[in-house]
Amino acid sequence: MSCTDFFTGIRLAAVLLPLLAACAVPPKPAVVPPAAPVPPVAAPVAPAAPFAVSKWEMLPDWQTVDLQPSWRAFQQSCLALKNKPDWQAVCSRAGALAQTDNTSLRAFFEAAFTPYQVFNPDGSSQGLITGYYEPKLTGSRVKTARFSYPLYAEPDDLLTIDLTELYPQFKGLRLRGRLEGRRVVPYFNRAEIDGGRAQARVLFWVENAVELFFLQIQGSGRIELPDGCLVKVGYADQNGHPYISIGKKLIEMGELKAEQASMQGIKAWAEHNPEKLAALLEQNPSYVFFRELPEGLSAPLGALGVPLTDEYSIAIDPRTIPLGAPVFLSTTHPNQAAPLNRLMLAQDTGGAIRGAVRADFFWGFGDQAGAQAGRMKQRGQLWVLFPKGAEPALD
Repeated sequence: MSCTDFFTGIRLAAVLLPLLAACAVPPKPAVVPPAAPVPPVAAPVAPAAPFAVSKWEMLPDWQTVDLQPSWRAFQQSCLALKNKPDWQAVCSRAGALAQTDNTSLRAFFEAAFTPYQVFNPDGSSQGLITGYYEPKLTGSRVKTARFSYPLYAEPDDLLTIDLTELYPQFKGLRLRGRLEGRRVVPYFNRAEIDGGRAQARVLFWVENAVELFFLQIQGSGRIELPDGCLVKVGYADQNGHPYISIGKKLIEMGELKAEQASMQGIKAWAEHNPEKLAALLEQNPSYVFFRELPEGLSAPLGALGVPLTDEYSIAIDPRTIPLGAPVFLSTTHPNQAAPLNRLMLAQDTGGAIRGAVRADFFWGFGDQAGAQAGRMKQRGQLWVLFPKGAEPALD
């Protein structure tokens, strides 16, 4: 889970604000001599919006897919959405549903929602589907020779800048920075934070630097303390710098081949190249801060604010897909050709999850979930289910 980086926001402000001011009074048209006619050039075909209305029969295996696990995840979404105008009626009907067998659930979704297929800006319908999970790290509340890598809470000097109230065109843009005298400047990058520059409290000290790095990518996890107690931690904030894939960096450096640049492959490289690890990790300036979560949580909290459901929650780009919405996913299992078609719930976001047809599949907790998540890099299609009466406007 992450926010648009500071530099992007400043560039947008610098470029867009003068343009908006200039648009307030349209300039007088210039007198231009007539030009020779130019033959028309066919433009690439692409939808005018990221969605196109679809039909239920277009969703692969819709008539046979098991909807009961999806229903449990959908009920979690309604905990966060039930008071929102577009969702009040549908969540109320869901709460009153007497029968929850697959036939009844299918009838409910078909009566309450309209499916819309998601498209990329170029008109294509295929996108990248990756996986994530809840890892377990070993750690301590005190620093020792064994536990020496800090897991930081949100820093006291981290500023969040929201421009929406003054500039509605920047809706959804949240900047991160810090004060330097009277100036707001970008917050510290990963190398600076690792060097102790952040004014942040240490929640835990963990054993392994690369495991800590991947915990930041996953956004939540559990810390096993020396007494065997497991403590849940979740995303608190991010430093505002863009996410850079260290897997791609290793490929560019000739250290790994493309097929080796999975989470497992990167961890193996780190184990054999400890002297190069710090420099590699610094290639990704993005840094995630954590908070300790209540013991009673059944699963990590996603960006929607509700517990995720193993294998039925996904992270999406909320600029396209609304948080909380049901999303039908059609893809394949990791390293297999076997179809993976199911109704998921868009309950999380992620720093690397950018684009319309793009999703991160939550596999759950532990090593087996990690193995699936680390291998998952599939092509897939997405259909968003919009409540009837709240469908997107298509130009």
